[in-house]
Amino acid sequence: MPKITHQSHLIEMEKITKSFGDFLAIDQVSFNLTHGEIHALLGENGAGKSSLMNVLAGIYAQDEGQIKLNGNTVDITGPAMAKSLGIGMVHQHYKLVSNFSALDNIALTVPHGAYQSGIRDLRKIIISKMSEIGFDLDIDKQVGKLSVAEQQRVEILKVLLGGAKIIVLDEPTAVLTDEESKGFFKTIKLLAESGAAVILVTHKLKEAMNYADRITVMRGGQIIDTITPEDLSEEQLISLIVGEIIIDEPNLSKDIGDRKISLQNLQTTSHDGSIALKNISLNIRRGEIYGIAGVGGNGQAELASALMGLSKLETGAILLNGHGDISSMRPDQRRNCGLVYIPADRQKYALAGQLSLTENYAISGLLRHEFGSWFKVNSFKAFEKASKAFKEYDIMGVRNLNQKAASLSGGNAQKLVISREFSSNPSFIIAHSPSRGLDLRATAAVRAKLCMARDNGAAVLLISEDLDEILLLSDTIGVINGGSIVAEFEAPTARHDIGKAMVN
Repeated sequence: MPKITHQSHLIEMEKITKSFGDFLAIDQVSFNLTHGEIHALLGENGAGKSSLMNVLAGIYAQDEGQIKLNGNTVDITGPAMAKSLGIGMVHQHYKLVSNFSALDNIALTVPHGAYQSGIRDLRKIIISKMSEIGFDLDIDKQVGKLSVAEQQRVEILKVLLGGAKIIVLDEPTAVLTDEESKGFFKTIKLLAESGAAVILVTHKLKEAMNYADRITVMRGGQIIDTITPEDLSEEQLISLIVGEIIIDEPNLSKDIGDRKISLQNLQTTSHDGSIALKNISLNIRRGEIYGIAGVGGNGQAELASALMGLSKLETGAILLNGHGDISSMRPDQRRNCGLVYIPADRQKYALAGQLSLTENYAISGLLRHEFGSWFKVNSFKAFEKASKAFKEYDIMGVRNLNQKAASLSGGNAQKLVISREFSSNPSFIIAHSPSRGLDLRATAAVRAKLCMARDNGAAVLLISEDLDEILLLSDTIGVINGGSIVAEFEAPTARHDIGKAMVN
């Protein structure tokens, strides 16, 4: 298909301003998108990227400014209006009905006539599209039983099949493998070549450099610059985003001690009766980061859940030094033994969005009686400690600590979770996709905290679909496939070997 090369603006956002109370999220921002273009939008967490795109998608109404579509001013009064104008958005936090199947979730957005015949037709279309972009997904499975990576595939399919001509992708490849990401961007480039326009909100600079026609950088709610990838190097782009150079280098342990925790023949069954974990056995030592690599949906979520006591083991033992077999303990008892958990879905499992920032931070301290008893909480002490942690972890978008946790951007919400979990000097850390959705500076800070905990003697289980993260941090790498550890590597190891084990 020939690429549309004329440079008329498909979308023009002119002097958009948006405030939340006293917080100015977007300040007089002008942004445009041309036909057939992939336009990357970069910036740190809290820079205003998602807020600007939520205005375009009709989720927020701007306080000032106007939006033009093909030169005509439009009033986007809500998501339904945006969809009718051909604007589709893949959100970082998914808009799915957990009790419905993936197929039914897509059918809600992409209806095809009468239910029975329409579902049959839609099933064929979905299977064809998944084959085209290399997605592996059981579309008859309930969304609530899918992994985070699989849920993201459902969201991507919803937009692609909805026929949107203006596609906003908010961190679309955060939990996709290398091969899945390549297939996904192949599809996106085809869409752009046929005249669609794509806005790519990402923290992955290589994606912006490799696939974008233009790159816009935001900082502090304003546009800093718009350039083409040929205009500057990746190092210069990092400097433009954060004002300094951040270099990722492998950070392996210099002092690995004795075995800290031993997983012995762990086995669990999924809700549908299939085996989720199949005789998982591995050892993690003091001062070691053990990385679990694999395609999403191969048992990663079930492993984390079983270790934290959120689901029951059918067979097997979890032996923790000094505490024996903890497999029958409740989650709070495991926390008292030094276990902490950073879940992949922070909004669902780690935060109470309608409670204050202080309350969300203090909850683990309350379990440890750090702030008194449940009946007499030392609110001042909790506030003081939360305030100190928010400064240490550079959590942005905070007007005061009484605001709701739901008001934080994804990356800042993740930093809140990590600051809370690390507040107890843990001995065993389960970190599932800890840097997902974080900007460069926050990612570097989170990884540094993991390494610091490791250097202080903690054992760390790092579960991540981001192979770069696994390679940068892991002393030992186990590959999970079909609920089993199918290969194990000592760092450093070749990326190709790990990738091969993931898909075999």
